[in-house]
This record gives sequence, structure tokens and C-alpha cells, in this order.
Amino acid sequence: MTELRLQKQQLEWREVDGEVIALERKQSAYLAANQSGTLLWRALADGTSDVEMVRLLMSQYDIDADTARADVDAFVSNLDQMGLLERQ
Repeated sequence: MTELRLQKQQLEWREVDGEVIALERKQSAYLAANQSGTLLWRALADGTSDVEMVRLLMSQYDIDADTARADVDAFVSNLDQMGLLERQ
């Protein structure tokens, strides 16, 4: 299973009122994540897999696997396109 992790050297981020606010250093891009995105963001900060993130969303929000998978895939895809993830 591939572990996904945020590229810490490219990001400055804080959690404010339960939501993530981040600055991508290379392009000075501002990012924000809602509560479910913040849950995934925290998991990525520690290192996680897409399967673990799906389970996390399902347990936290009582949603089905297909919905959780779609949300995780979209979130990961956005971060990946910005070059903010590393795989181990």
C-alpha cells in the first residue's frame, strides 16, 4: 500500500476554527480546506493511504464507500496536481 504524505517543505499551514489554511511556497498559492478536507489534510500530514482516508471519512461522516472514495480521489488529485504530495 502506498503511503501519501504532504510535501512539508513546500507548505505553510495552520488549522483555524477547524479548517486548514495553507500557503504553497513555490507559487504563493493560497489553499483552504473545509472540515472534511481538514480531516484528510491532518491524515496526509502524518502519512496515510487512500484506503485509510476513505475509512476515515466513512467513520467520521457516516457516508458510503463510493461517496468517500470520490471525495478522497478529488482531494488527492487536487493536491497532486499542485505537486504537494509525495508517495512512499
